[in-house]
Amino acid sequence: MELLKIDAEFVTLGQLLKMTNAISSGGMAKWFLEENIVYVNGEEERRRGKKLRHGDIINVPGVGKYKIDGFPAGQTDVH
Repeated sequence: MELLKIDAEFVTLGQLLKMTNAISSGGMAKWFLEENIVYVNGEEERRRGKKLRHGDIINVPGVGKYKIDGFPAGQTDVH
């Protein structure tokens, strides 16, 4: 499983597909999700706008398995 670092509260499933090179542009997300099964926390997910947050596990068969690593909800980076 690969950790994906994010600097925001969440990323969308469409953004994650682009970040992992499963698709080459954001416009391909809808098509990709119609043609392929993607699992978020063990459940099938087809919404490209699905918000993925710290701790979520995403399995894109044929591409990889990823865990979102970022700020837990309600927390921000304090320096």
